[in-house]
Amino acid sequence: MPAWEEILCNLTDIRLTPDQLERFSIYERELLDWNTRVNLTAIRDAEGVRLRHFVDSLVCGLAFPDGPPANLVDVGTGAGFPGLPLKILWPDMKLTLVESVGKKLRFCEHLVEKMGLAGVSLINARAETIGQDPAHRERYQAAVGRAVAPLPVLAEFLLPLVKPGGLALMPRGSDTPQEAEAATGAIRKLGGDPGKLLPIQIPGVEGQRYLLVLNKKARTPALYPRLPGTPAKSPLS
Repeated sequence: MPAWEEILCNLTDIRLTPDQLERFSIYERELLDWNTRVNLTAIRDAEGVRLRHFVDSLVCGLAFPDGPPANLVDVGTGAGFPGLPLKILWPDMKLTLVESVGKKLRFCEHLVEKMGLAGVSLINARAETIGQDPAHRERYQAAVGRAVAPLPVLAEFLLPLVKPGGLALMPRGSDTPQEAEAATGAIRKLGGDPGKLLPIQIPGVEGQRYLLVLNKKARTPALYPRLPGTPAKSPLS
């Protein structure tokens, strides 16, 4: 099988520089090391990290054929995916990482320092809380979430953070076409439009992947996101 950076290039035409590859090498090493002590991700082998984390994160670049957004917020970033790989790809982009689990955010903070990345903000908060914060609400050109949550729930987390005219990105699995169709009403309630659905097949990764791109067409009503826990308990329809 080709090296992961060749797979990435074949999928996206993204060609990583030696400096970027060195940062990804640091990322891989630190993630595998920390994961022996802290439960950051279920993927614990180098090939899995490269394909299921690095490549799966970087395919988000397909949503920006004309260049990266000025700023991006990654909600439920976990061990930094997909936000930190995108920051390595686009070093001038301002990045905000949002994560409610402190140990995961501490890993991201360590990694940002280790890789020498500037312009990264880290916030220990729930998505519902930051979505109602005037400092962050509708302040971003793009929001991304790879969290395992039903699509209407993730849309309620992401779209309130995006400026009208911006994008919400969701790398997801094989059920995405049906999920997206069923969530159309919820997406529109939040000021969004279903946008594009890009199929992604990563060699060595079982199952079809998709990148769902939502367009932010109008301002999100003040009601959303609802109180913490409510979107998951009662998803929009």
